Amino acid sequence: MDASTPKPPRMPKAILFDLDGTLVDSAPDIAAAVNELLAASRLPPLSVAQVTGMIGGGVRKLVERAFAASRAPLAGEALDRAERDMAPIYLRHLTRLTRLLPGAREAIVHFSGAGIPMAVATNKPQVAARTILLHFGLFERLGALVGGDAVTHKKPAPDALLAALEKLGVAPADALMVGDSISDVKAARAAGMPVALIRGGYTETPVEELGADLVCDSLLDLPAALERPAVAA
Repeated sequence: MDASTPKPPRMPKAILFDLDGTLVDSAPDIAAAVNELLAASRLPPLSVAQVTGMIGGGVRKLVERAFAASRAPLAGEALDRAERDMAPIYLRHLTRLTRLLPGAREAIVHFSGAGIPMAVATNKPQVAARTILLHFGLFERLGALVGGDAVTHKKPAPDALLAALEKLGVAPADALMVGDSISDVKAARAAGMPVALIRGGYTETPVEELGADLVCDSLLDLPAALERPAVAA
């Protein structure tokens, strides 16, 4: 970490969370949606593990990767149609198989009680993300939610992070992005803010190799990690 890279504040003035792979394990529901879409094209199902590796980049990228993995690659208008077909399917598979990841509720409750504003910045469509957060009783504790369809450029671009911080009224250098993948790291760096990664998310590369300022085993460890002197700016 060079001198120009922001360091994680001892306790940030705001925290942004990724959703899929950070707060929730949504891979089983996403796989179910993907397989329903593939079945309509008479293509065989993909495993949850296969689909997990395709998460990140939004619904369009998910559809593109799924058809490519099924040896039926799509582009142009064909991909446009598949993305439109996926929209209602995706919304039918949001909370049946999705589960909160360890420490997610505890971390949100902790930081809420400490008066630290929070937001979710995700590539998931806004309506889908809101439905999941409402389902788990987390939405009301957030100051903002920015989905992938609410900004011009999805992560790893910084748009969603900057939009969320604007809603919270906090400068990037005073906030912390919490995610699970290289997309979150790149988005945070582009936004000019420090980033923490949680193990066990949707990345094939070990989180220690992704260049985060802080790595935690789970969200249960995040509050204490931010309070340790070694993490202070």
